[in-house]
Amino acid sequence: MTEPASNVHEYSVSELARSLKRTVEETYGHVRVRGELGRVIIAKSGHVYLDMKDESAVIDAVMWKGLASNLSFRPEEGLEVIVEGRLSTYPGRSKYQLIIEKMEPAGAGALMALLEARKKALAAEGLFAPERKRPIPFLPRVIGVVTSPTGAVIRDILHRLEDRFPVHVLLWPVLVQGEQAAGQIAAAIEGFNALEPGGRVPVPDVLIVARGGGSVEDLWAFNEEIVVRAAAASRIPLISAVGHETDTTLIYFASDRRAPTPTGAAEIAVPVRRELAERASALGARLTRSLTRLVDRKGADLRSAARALPRPDALLGEARQRLDYAAGQLDSALRLRLERGRGRLDALGGRLRPAALTRDIADRNRRLASLAARLAPAEKRARTARERTLQALAARLNSVSHEGVLARGFALVTNAEGKLVRAAAALKDGDAVTLEFKDAKRGAVIGGGAPPPPKSAPRKAKPKPKPPAAGQGSLF
Repeated sequence: MTEPASNVHEYSVSELARSLKRTVEETYGHVRVRGELGRVIIAKSGHVYLDMKDESAVIDAVMWKGLASNLSFRPEEGLEVIVEGRLSTYPGRSKYQLIIEKMEPAGAGALMALLEARKKALAAEGLFAPERKRPIPFLPRVIGVVTSPTGAVIRDILHRLEDRFPVHVLLWPVLVQGEQAAGQIAAAIEGFNALEPGGRVPVPDVLIVARGGGSVEDLWAFNEEIVVRAAAASRIPLISAVGHETDTTLIYFASDRRAPTPTGAAEIAVPVRRELAERASALGARLTRSLTRLVDRKGADLRSAARALPRPDALLGEARQRLDYAAGQLDSALRLRLERGRGRLDALGGRLRPAALTRDIADRNRRLASLAARLAPAEKRARTARERTLQALAARLNSVSHEGVLARGFALVTNAEGKLVRAAAALKDGDAVTLEFKDAKRGAVIGGGAPPPPKSAPRKAKPKPKPPAAGQGSLF
């Protein structure tokens, strides 16, 4: 028996899924939802898959890579947010999901906005620049810790340091939460940096600023500008260990190294002593084995080279023969050399006899007398030529002297001061002058009148020329 036909339209599974998708997207094309983030997964592709929930419901959501990369904060589980987007379905799993296009913090929205603005301002000053980061010392002798003295953080750090490599630890107790916490933390960092080397309190080689986990409000002291600037200005390398691995505060960007937890900061600060000892022992053993192998190899090389060398007798035998031959020839060579030297000495001695020397001296005297006789006429001619030249020069000198001019009828005119008068314009009527002639001086007055008595000065007698030296005429 067949059932009667129905007028209800039959959908295929795909048709129904697409119809639902269109209906949902058209009805909820733009929605604004407030809720708490649950599961947050950042895929390798960069897309963010998360759950939004409240006390009674959960909605799957996704934010594509292009939009997620522009977020000013990191989505974290437990953070209350406000999102905008559209609702859609995923036909392959018969699930609906929220496609997020915009996300912002809800409960701590103003706080997060302030944090982001402060981060940008400090980054613009270069406080977070990578080139400011300093390396952490490999094996510090003193570690300074800035944290609460009563919490579990300092115990975890001390316990971890004791396990790995016990060192001297200086604790600067501070509040890590509340209004006064930021000032105390900054003062502790500056205080450690103000310690003088060689003082009573040693200067730490590295600093650890630590606190346990908490909410954004609980960790806010480590976002304060005074703390960030103190961390950036620290001359001592600084490790920040604030909150859990997912917590991010501004001191993280200003510190030289970030640790995920306070225990992790202790692990970064010091190596494991046991591992260092084992490594040193292993390196020492390797060095010993290497030296042993090197010595063995060099010994084998030396023995191989020694086998290739000839015997000492073979190397020295030929040299010994040459030495014996040379020694045999030495006596005869010395006698021959001595005889030749004696012959040359006899020849030279014959040339040095007194009679031969007398003849040689007489011969040289005769040659010297001949040269003197030939030189006398030449010397006489040179003397005569020098005297004639001197006489000619004296005549020329006398012709240009003022005595020669006066002898030709001229006179010198001088004024009352005895200065030479060169032009008539230098005199006026009534001026007294002196006229010097060849044989005497006379006074006169320009324009007539009796001349004043002349101021005569004794004339210096001319020195007589010295007779020329014998054998050479004088030029003067």
